[in-house]
Amino acid sequence: MKILEQTLGHIRAADRDIMAKAQREIDYCLKPPGSLGKLEDIARQVAGITGKLNNTIDKKAIIVMMADNGVYGEGVAMYPQDVTRIGADFVTSGRMGVNFLANHAGADIIAVDIGIQVDVDLPRVVSRKIRYGTANFRRQPAMEREEAVKAVETGIEIAGQAIDDGYNLLGTGEIGIGNTTASSAVLYAFTGAAIDRVVGRGAGLSDESYAAKKKVVQDAVDLHQPDRDDPLDVLSKVGSLDIAGMAGIYLACAARKIPVVADGLISNVAALTALRLKPEVIDYIIPSHISFEPGAKLLKEITGLEPMLDMNMRLGEGTGCALVFPIIEAALKMTTEMGTFAALGKTRDEIGSSAMAYHGKHPDEKT
Repeated sequence: MKILEQTLGHIRAADRDIMAKAQREIDYCLKPPGSLGKLEDIARQVAGITGKLNNTIDKKAIIVMMADNGVYGEGVAMYPQDVTRIGADFVTSGRMGVNFLANHAGADIIAVDIGIQVDVDLPRVVSRKIRYGTANFRRQPAMEREEAVKAVETGIEIAGQAIDDGYNLLGTGEIGIGNTTASSAVLYAFTGAAIDRVVGRGAGLSDESYAAKKKVVQDAVDLHQPDRDDPLDVLSKVGSLDIAGMAGIYLACAARKIPVVADGLISNVAALTALRLKPEVIDYIIPSHISFEPGAKLLKEITGLEPMLDMNMRLGEGTGCALVFPIIEAALKMTTEMGTFAALGKTRDEIGSSAMAYHGKHPDEKT
């Protein structure tokens, strides 16, 4: 618990003064104010995260948390649970969906066994197993509270090591059969929203299996009554090890002032968990795409995180992160490579006055 408490204590809101200065630099680029839309938002946000006006990405990686889920025993998944172990092999040998996208983006994969149901002896898998999968949370709590804490702290440590190794842009990903059920249960526990807004079909469930999955989620939350004001209670009762680990990644990045990209449904449920632990974490998260799963729209409403892409994707693994890494890098080149109004003999103050009229006030001042 000490690592978690120390990390939470180091998290502060992004630097609004630097964000305002970054907006002035963006507005001084030779273009109408606001004309580069979300690219401007990204450049301003990253400036607030790092405390620097001009930023470059030196190394980027997607941290893929891998774990099994005991709720698989309720028939909530289309594929056999062995797929998690196979996924560990494939993601470290370059054969998963996230790999070709990460290769295209020039990003590395950091694969972590945080709770696969069997021992994994693969040289490129980081072994940080908390337990051999969670328990079936329809029957008993998914894990002990201490295990949930340890899983969050594992995410903090893995991300912290990556940052120490020079990575200054991270993404979150996961592999684990049954983890859409766990993410739905966590989201349902936090919100109590209508079950059809929370639970999706995951990896292609039939109508019958989909109805059963919704009942499993309702039964689990009704049985354990997780305290929605205590994220660790929610994680331990109806969560998963990969969600807990990803929550730790968000916390570490916020504490170390590093931007972190959220992927799809499961990754965003982990983000919501991190936000419930420390609301200021929201300043450090860059959302990538909106998942095809219904819970993704609910998460957008709750968190206010507006995804850049709508690609009808629901694979997970960090695939959305890989897609937007190049967009983030492009945004950061705006103030270093784009021409400015100096070519017209205009000063920053002159342009700033007209830009302020457009913005009303700078977007960072609205937060």
